[in-house]
Amino acid sequence: MTLPSPSTSPSSPTGGIELKNATQVLEQEQPPEAVDAYQNPWHTIFDRGDMRRLGKKQEYRRVFGPLATFGFISMYLCTWEYILVSVSGGLINGGFGGLVWEYIFTAFAFGSVVITMAEMTSMAPTSGGQYHWISEFSPPRYQKYLSYAAGWTSALGWLTGNASGYFIMSTLVEALVEVYDPSWSFTNWQSTLVMIFFLITTIYFNTWGARLLPAIEVVSLVFHLAGFVITIVPLWVLAPKNSASDVFGPVVNGGGWSSAGTSFLVGTITILFSNLGPDAAVHIAEEVKDAAVVIPWAMVVSYFLNAALGFAMMITMLFTVGSLEDAINASSPFQNSFANTGSTGVNVALTVILALLIGAANITSLATTSREVWAFARDGGTPGHRWISKVHHHQNVPFNAVLITSFLSFILCLIQLGSTVAFNIIISLNLIAFLGTYLISIGCLLLKRFRHEPLPPARFSLGRWGLPVNLFAFFYSLLTFVFSCFPVSVPVDASTANWGPAIWGGVLGIALVSYLVQGRRDYKGPVVFVAGVRKEGMGLQTA
Repeated sequence: MTLPSPSTSPSSPTGGIELKNATQVLEQEQPPEAVDAYQNPWHTIFDRGDMRRLGKKQEYRRVFGPLATFGFISMYLCTWEYILVSVSGGLINGGFGGLVWEYIFTAFAFGSVVITMAEMTSMAPTSGGQYHWISEFSPPRYQKYLSYAAGWTSALGWLTGNASGYFIMSTLVEALVEVYDPSWSFTNWQSTLVMIFFLITTIYFNTWGARLLPAIEVVSLVFHLAGFVITIVPLWVLAPKNSASDVFGPVVNGGGWSSAGTSFLVGTITILFSNLGPDAAVHIAEEVKDAAVVIPWAMVVSYFLNAALGFAMMITMLFTVGSLEDAINASSPFQNSFANTGSTGVNVALTVILALLIGAANITSLATTSREVWAFARDGGTPGHRWISKVHHHQNVPFNAVLITSFLSFILCLIQLGSTVAFNIIISLNLIAFLGTYLISIGCLLLKRFRHEPLPPARFSLGRWGLPVNLFAFFYSLLTFVFSCFPVSVPVDASTANWGPAIWGGVLGIALVSYLVQGRRDYKGPVVFVAGVRKEGMGLQTA
């Protein structure tokens, strides 16, 4: 990877011109008031050049610096926290030993996807993310509908992920109560009320409290790292330990699959879920100062740091959780580890820390989801796009997009009121939606590389490693996309089936209907705006 100094001009892999020349072109082409709007401490010359190449108006003050951006990604990932609350599927498909190797394989393999997305972010640092990249990099005949479908899939994927965060908060509150009364459990209406309470809390920090968001991310990052230490130390000191032969034993095929290999690959999906979302900061790209460099580096460093913390926490849990059978039968295996410390106070304190950090992650989740919805509306991709795409400049927040995102999350929470199974069916879209957009956007990038077509300048560039890394990322995304469609175990019934593929198909059907009714008229693929920029001014050949 190469990172030129600010005095060095970024270039396309097939050639380009100096960015300073492009900036001179912009100053000549825009009226003085437009130029002055960019010449302030919130934006760099590179941000200005990127927005002009993308054909977008700068709507936000760029208030996220490197540390706040790093915190934003780390808090969405929350890898060590999510390892504790979501590892059950891997225990069934892999057991203790299988989880260790599943984690190592997944962390490094998915890293290729993260690095590839980091490079695409540097090429096009826009809040649209994947649907923008698909629009800009895909063949012309497929650009409009492919990007439109990706926009719908991505937005609903982030939305269901956002709703799942509130559900996890309700399970953590339930876990706290069960420390004192193991026989007690939430009814559906109680769980739903807790979800709605935490939803309202995140709305405040994303609207009236939005000015505090960068500071919240920095403070949350500090507690994210401190919480890791505070959690891991008492577990190693107080809890009885499994033997190393138990923890690093063979792969266990507990899912009823025909081979241990299939069980292993199904189990990797559990690990992937805990590492999902390093592209969260892509959707605040237009709020990050020097975004084309800061976001890619923050993505890569944050991902691998969080993956390392997650691995350490998983090993700790496997040593302290008790027997494999007890861990599989537990409603939340982490509760076994916390209880094995032998102290009710420690158990409660560790659960509270976990809940607070995942609650902070929900604030970040609503922020990134609302920006994705806002960006898609800005391009005419949603009904009511003119209202949704308005920005509250005083608060520096897409107020209407936050409200509509929160309302839709509220509707999803109400599904839990009627049926937990139905709620889980809906939120199963999250993983497969993300993987689908990763797969298509990386595939479009690869196609341009194979055809030797010019790509936009990238200040975070993989150089000669671009093609092999992109190839590996594509085939890994394809592999995980396939196995994300598998259930945890077989045989299945309605409650244990993986409904993700069906929900994904339904979203694509809705996208098609929406496109025919509204999108065909109103949606303008991002490449339309990029194509309007002078090619000689940016060293870009439009697709």
